Amino acid sequence: MEIGTIGVIGVGTMGSGVVEVAARSGVQVVARESSPELVEAGRSRVEKSMDRGVARGKLDEAARDAASAAITWTTDLGDLAGCDLVLEAVPENLPLKLEIFGVLDQVLDPSAIMATNTSSIPIIDVAMGTSRPQQVLGMHFFNPATVMKLVEVISTQLTAPEVTEAATAFATDTLGKRVVAAPDRAGFVVNKLLVPYICQAIEMYESGHASAGDIDDAMKLGAGHPMGPLTLADLIGLDVCLFTAESLYAEYAERFYAPPPLLRRMVAAGRLGRKTGGGFYEY
Repeated sequence: MEIGTIGVIGVGTMGSGVVEVAARSGVQVVARESSPELVEAGRSRVEKSMDRGVARGKLDEAARDAASAAITWTTDLGDLAGCDLVLEAVPENLPLKLEIFGVLDQVLDPSAIMATNTSSIPIIDVAMGTSRPQQVLGMHFFNPATVMKLVEVISTQLTAPEVTEAATAFATDTLGKRVVAAPDRAGFVVNKLLVPYICQAIEMYESGHASAGDIDDAMKLGAGHPMGPLTLADLIGLDVCLFTAESLYAEYAERFYAPPPLLRRMVAAGRLGRKTGGGFYEY
């Protein structure tokens, strides 16, 4: 399977990063958002990111212009009809994802690959919303997608081997990513390890065991982590951490996967981390 044109549905922080990575890798990209305002926000996000690359000497102007020209922006899912692979990167809302995949099922060529970037929803639940679950898999990128080298490729019991092979080859050979094959279980590989670690840090902070700064410094200076767990939670988004922890607990029913009460209260209060200006720290 040759992948020369991809679609990206949802061009928020994660989706816009994938759009940029693909366009800079010489791939034709159709970027879709649900409204003209969100299209412009996504376009601005990508353009500003590439302009920063030029300013820092990591990207020349000709490459930036070529990448910009490779991106088509749209609000119409029908414009993705010619894509070889479509990656959905909308919020973690199963009914919304099923609605999108139902439309893709109608407009895409039978050989097209449909991928979801979900970090916690079972891939098979999304796949069964189509008439061709063998063409559906997970491709879980990490934020920021322009920097982070990892992609988890998640196959279901029904994903065709050639679909997995094509998606893996695209991520590695075209995008230059390192692929980890993960089972279709909540958390896949990274979040199954990461989210309990973050939840434990939140519990330590909530109980007064240590301050947020001391917890983060301990893991940076004592364990060699580039950032501490509470800073990382703010970067990911506390709402995303909560949703993923709830998915892990629902799947495995192990106490250490359960979200701490403080995490629930912070999300209820709208303190979601960097994206709202405040979480465990102020931004």
